[in-house]
Amino acid sequence: MVFRSGAAFMVVLTGLWSCGGTGEPETESSVANPPSAVAKGGDGRFGDYEPVSGWWKMAPEHDDRWTWGNVSGLAVDSPDRIIVAVWGDRDSEGTQREGGSNYLVVVDREGNVVENWSQWDETLHRPHQVYISPYDPERHVWIVERGQGRGVHMQVLKFTNDGSELVMRLGDQDDPATREEARANPTPGPFDYGDPAVLAFLPDGTFLLGDGYWNSRIVKYDADGNYLMEWGEQGTGPGQFDLIHGLAIDRAHRVYVADRRNNRIQIFTENGEFVEEWPDITDPTGVLIDDREAAWVISGQLHRVLKYGLDGELQHSWGAYGGSGGVAGGLSRPHQIDVDQEGSVYVASWFGGWLNKFTPKPDADPDKLLGRRLVLER
Repeated sequence: MVFRSGAAFMVVLTGLWSCGGTGEPETESSVANPPSAVAKGGDGRFGDYEPVSGWWKMAPEHDDRWTWGNVSGLAVDSPDRIIVAVWGDRDSEGTQREGGSNYLVVVDREGNVVENWSQWDETLHRPHQVYISPYDPERHVWIVERGQGRGVHMQVLKFTNDGSELVMRLGDQDDPATREEARANPTPGPFDYGDPAVLAFLPDGTFLLGDGYWNSRIVKYDADGNYLMEWGEQGTGPGQFDLIHGLAIDRAHRVYVADRRNNRIQIFTENGEFVEEWPDITDPTGVLIDDREAAWVISGQLHRVLKYGLDGELQHSWGAYGGSGGVAGGLSRPHQIDVDQEGSVYVASWFGGWLNKFTPKPDADPDKLLGRRLVLER
């Protein structure tokens, strides 16, 4: 396993790294209310998709008290294998199950839990999002971990596809305890994370980390986790951020950043040169660019999926609230989106504690459906 910190590099052959760490976690629901922005172009609750009723199921160990915690992310390996990140098990009062359980699970096309990576329960606390690089023939599974409890640190984790081995861990053991403490350090080291959030990958194996909640920067690493560069700072101007919560890369290698609290998408070159911004996008919690040259943005507060052309024009939207009193199959603070090889769409509902699956309707308009996730030429 590879471990990197701001000051050192070492190879660890066995064992898990853990160290005490505390701090008040920043919840997803603490995002400030943005100015009103209407998602136009959508008609019907789910547009040209049909929600699969009853798809998300309880885990075998769930009972009358315990159920899923916040479902924060997913990555599609295949239509028969979807890897899901959860903030452990919780009861109706929000109490987390002592000792932890169900942080990383794998479900099949019917929504049944077929794998539980419980061997990593002590390594995880707030797994934020899940990724599989399309350029990796071994299809490693990446997790951005927010830490802030149970002795778990802020880190980026890379596992073998079957979860049997942790092959890379990036992060420093000396986590900041609060946003104020993180922002009091204007020059954090390459691995001094301040509540990291999201990843994106390039064909040569380099990757970008949105570091994210507190540090307001994007950090670029090579395929081995070596620091290359970074850009960004806290603020509202071009090249400044207030909660980086989504990253995507188009064919021209432009980087799309969901700047969540600033209610916008910012666009940069892959080396951080500002290109443009798309303003007035309510609470963008993620962005995916498909092979049809469309940018799909999920809005946490609107509980909708928004389709934009790469010129920044809103073309279509769909989705509906699915919490208490909401619509069956609806969304509740959507947090990460992915699409499988058969065109089914999956959306993690963070606040609701479930994962939605949507399939295209038989008479669906192709222009209103997500294409495959864009894969750049090598």
